[in-house]
Amino acid sequence: MAEPRLTLITRPGCHLCEDAKAAIDRVVAVTGDRWVEVDVTGDLELERDYGDRLPVVLLDGREHGYWRVEEERLLGDLRRSRPAE
Repeated sequence: MAEPRLTLITRPGCHLCEDAKAAIDRVVAVTGDRWVEVDVTGDLELERDYGDRLPVVLLDGREHGYWRVEEERLLGDLRRSRPAE
């Protein structure tokens, strides 16, 4: 099975992170993609890179957005950038 195309970088107690999880769930319900969550807690490098911008959405390892998930944009980008099977 292929690696998930979406990564959501979060921290516990982040209300925007909870909103982002729900938004990503709606997007992947349409596309069939999978996603993973990565918690910055205890990871100094991730905390330094993303700590004040959480949540952060990565698409295929690249930053797609932060704070809010732009669902229509993410849906379109997932469809346009579909990797070769």
